[in-house]
Amino acid sequence: MGALDEGHFCEELENGVKLEDPETFAIEDAVRVLLQGLGEDVNREGIRKTPLRVAKAFREGTRGYRQKVKDIVQGALFPEAGLDKSIGNAGGAGGLVLVRDLDLFSYCESCLLPFQVKCHVGYVPSGQRVLGLSKLSRVSDVFAKRLQEPQRLADEICLALQSGIKPSGVAVILQCSHLRFPTLESVLLNSNQEVWSDVTVSSGSGVFKDENSDACSDFLSLLKFRGVNIKKTQTSECWCPSRISDSPSSIACSAVAPANHLMVSAVTSIIESLGEDPLRKELVGTPARFVKWLMNFKDTKLDMKLNGLGLCKIDTHKPNGVVHGNGGRMHSELNLSFWSQCEHHLLPFHGVVHIGYFCSEGFSPLPKSLLQAIVHFFGFKLQVQERLTRQIAETVSSLLGGDVMVVVEAYHTCMISRGIEKFGSNTATIAVLGRFSTDSAARAKFLAGITKAIGGS
Repeated sequence: MGALDEGHFCEELENGVKLEDPETFAIEDAVRVLLQGLGEDVNREGIRKTPLRVAKAFREGTRGYRQKVKDIVQGALFPEAGLDKSIGNAGGAGGLVLVRDLDLFSYCESCLLPFQVKCHVGYVPSGQRVLGLSKLSRVSDVFAKRLQEPQRLADEICLALQSGIKPSGVAVILQCSHLRFPTLESVLLNSNQEVWSDVTVSSGSGVFKDENSDACSDFLSLLKFRGVNIKKTQTSECWCPSRISDSPSSIACSAVAPANHLMVSAVTSIIESLGEDPLRKELVGTPARFVKWLMNFKDTKLDMKLNGLGLCKIDTHKPNGVVHGNGGRMHSELNLSFWSQCEHHLLPFHGVVHIGYFCSEGFSPLPKSLLQAIVHFFGFKLQVQERLTRQIAETVSSLLGGDVMVVVEAYHTCMISRGIEKFGSNTATIAVLGRFSTDSAARAKFLAGITKAIGGS
């Protein structure tokens, strides 16, 4: 079927990464250990190629270890004379150069999950040397594509540009966002948890060392032109949510099963294969933290029992709701949060679920707590969004006898970690059962309700 045939798929996977590398093989073997530790069949369709996908993503996402700044800068410095015998500065004689809103991503050294970076970088040329503008992005990306934490990332970009182009000064501001990943137990207690952990860091050299200098003032003013208002926050060891859960005083993931030693060793092997030293003090606890997060999605094969309610048809007589055609009542529950783990890339995705359904005249709607529990039950597994949507719809249908529509909106971490780097991309999937599959007016009414709710929130 054209681009979807098996040969083309394998060809796509080979682009950018040598699949014969010992490092790639080592990561694949480690991922198989992780999948087996989660109770998965590594030969199951859907995850059979997961080890290769994960290896490719990790190798691409840490390619900065195999790149050198001097290879980028050399040949990209150009002479620019600037002003002669005049008051002021411009061009290669001291005019500020700024590139805003560079979208980068980096793998967090504390948990091995990717975090988003909005990078603003500028410099003041000197010695009649200016750098090709695209190289500011490329140099920044070299250091982003390593296991990182925000402040070190900013400092490394700043130092590399200062050393490479020898300007009067370099300024770097990073706005970083890390997904706050919860556990099943914590979301059952509080579904409205914060999604992102945000931090803003900066680094400056030369004329930018003094935050009250004219150079710094100009730099910040040029950012404000485009609505970028910088409020610097300080990083700490607890910037990564996985480090927060290390604290005894926090609500830790106490119900998560103890880390499997084979799985921890597998993650250690991945770190070594990426070119890092797993004994570096910042990385010592990383394998256990990654496994601790992953074990939230262990395939437990438990029977479906949600909030103490088994799956049985609901028949409590408490009439309410909005009367719709055919004698039924349409009900909806919108913006039910969910968290899940992509079975193709072992990366988290999260979002909201909207559920619409019909009740027969005189029957009560389903409790919101039950619907939310159903969403979490299917979310906390290795999943794909399409299957998640179908499973929720079929489960709700089994309680009501048929007429159900489900919309799932999700943000996928793999959209930024696999080279696409499109922050804010959102995917939507729909499942329609019973009357919704034939009644276009009912579908339109439900979708309009979602639009109204989102517009008002």
